[in-house]
Amino acid sequence: MTTADELASKVTDRAAEVRGRRVPGVEGRAGKFPGPSLIPALNAIQARLGWLPREELVELSRDARRPLYEIEGLISFYPHFRTEPPTKVALHVCHDLPCFLRGGEARLAELRERYGEDAEVELVEVSCLGRCDTAPAVAVNERPAPVEDADALVAGARGGDVGATPANVRTEPWPNDPYPAGSRVADRYASLRALLAGELDPDTVVQTLKDSGLRGMGGAGFPTGQKWGLVRSTQPGGVKYAICNADESEPGTFKDRQILATQPHLVLEGLLLGMAVVGAEQGWVFIRHEYGPEEHVLREELDALRAAGVIGPDACGSGRRLDVEVFVSPGGYILGEETALLECMEGHRGEPRNKPPFPGNYGLHGRPTLMNSVETFADVPVILQRGAQWWADQGAGDSVGWKFFAVSGHVERPDVYCVPMGTTVRELIELAGGVSDGRQVGAVQPGGASSNFIGPDKLDMPLDFGTAVENGTMLGSGAMVVLAEGTDLLAASTNVLRFFRDESCGKCVPCRVGSTKAHTILRDAVETGSDLDDDQRAHILRLEEVMRKTSICGLGQVALGPVVSVLGLDKGGAAARPQPRPEGAEDQPDR
Repeated sequence: MTTADELASKVTDRAAEVRGRRVPGVEGRAGKFPGPSLIPALNAIQARLGWLPREELVELSRDARRPLYEIEGLISFYPHFRTEPPTKVALHVCHDLPCFLRGGEARLAELRERYGEDAEVELVEVSCLGRCDTAPAVAVNERPAPVEDADALVAGARGGDVGATPANVRTEPWPNDPYPAGSRVADRYASLRALLAGELDPDTVVQTLKDSGLRGMGGAGFPTGQKWGLVRSTQPGGVKYAICNADESEPGTFKDRQILATQPHLVLEGLLLGMAVVGAEQGWVFIRHEYGPEEHVLREELDALRAAGVIGPDACGSGRRLDVEVFVSPGGYILGEETALLECMEGHRGEPRNKPPFPGNYGLHGRPTLMNSVETFADVPVILQRGAQWWADQGAGDSVGWKFFAVSGHVERPDVYCVPMGTTVRELIELAGGVSDGRQVGAVQPGGASSNFIGPDKLDMPLDFGTAVENGTMLGSGAMVVLAEGTDLLAASTNVLRFFRDESCGKCVPCRVGSTKAHTILRDAVETGSDLDDDQRAHILRLEEVMRKTSICGLGQVALGPVVSVLGLDKGGAAARPQPRPEGAEDQPDR
């Protein structure tokens, strides 16, 4: 397993290599400095010391021959980096929608009262931790846990030990895994072995994926076989890369986390198959830093693959080099956008690029780069083992294949569910135990925080790409958030907008300014309990149109969609708002 110090050493060695000669693909552009990414080195320093002392940064600047202001620019952009010594206990509390719906505000207030003046505890409100199934969620010294475990973990951290972290990971196998539960490396990676042995043709793999109808499961829904074919045909024989985007950071989205924890073999085999098909020797899993337990699982699997000779300079005895490394994100939802992710990996601030060109033509270091999500890569070995027609037959109605959904909010059993694509909203809610406390559905976000809310009249909508769009929303990240009847929908959508405002990279004016202006209007209405007047509604609609049409990336384009959808559900501006309760009345369990 690669240690933090070894990562830092690799960066220093690579910097020396770049100084000594021009390295193909590692080029300066648009005023950006050439050379390897310094982010792994910064991660390593912070892992070793808990923060980034200035003397360490000066030394890194000198060793890598990179200006200090470039390093400072990186540190100021990424929220994970610290420039001051940490307290003994870092208590991070999520304040986004799934936690908000399950009493998060009240629990946050309790924690503030308990630890707000404690010199040993740094309490910080943070964006989604990816633990929506145990909402309200916290992290103590980067160890995730449900809020009820916070006190025990804080007590342990005071003594230098945060103790065991609840895993909350499924133990039973998912229904689509073609390998028997408990099988080892030697019994897995059958499709990869066949491809490297010449028993399976790369063009056949591409055609099989096209025939299956598999589409990207990260949100965009681009046909997977078409993407692989395009990258394969681009610059044949040249340097190419492949990346698994495991940076899911949107409120309500945690399906990829569960897949990584339970089926790392499928994810890595899919990635390695993609590398072999398109002609890439080097691949990465780009994972958010909040997924420490899942990162550990991945690294163990990669160590086992190296030991078995599945990856390395002679992958599966084929004479071909295939290697995979883990790149840990320094934080920020924007890095889920593919070009912002590439900017981060190149060592720049994670700001989206203008497109075209697309990563398949001009990706990491200007090279053609295949990029898919965790779920998409995990589906590939299943399709190759069981056939395109088998996959197509698994969907409900006209839909194809299986789909993972993360279900959270006001349901009895928040969890990840693997169901046939085309399963209805109602069926998925019932699978999750129904609405909590016997309540009725008030609204649903079927595709994560960026998807528009739908009302109870849409519960029989099949969950698929086309049907979601036809009903004014989208499948998005495969994250269903359920809101019970009586929930303050304007407050909920304002909570979602706050997330997008906070996570905007700030590169383009429409997103940076528009999200702030809209949030100010909505926050004031929510806090005062007043309705939006006609002018305010018109202002919100104008801001939404400008952001949707002129923002550089999807974040700004969808940020106000959930709010506008709520205004559509609530024509009068007040019907979806709970009425004020008499003073002294018992607090509502969920707002």
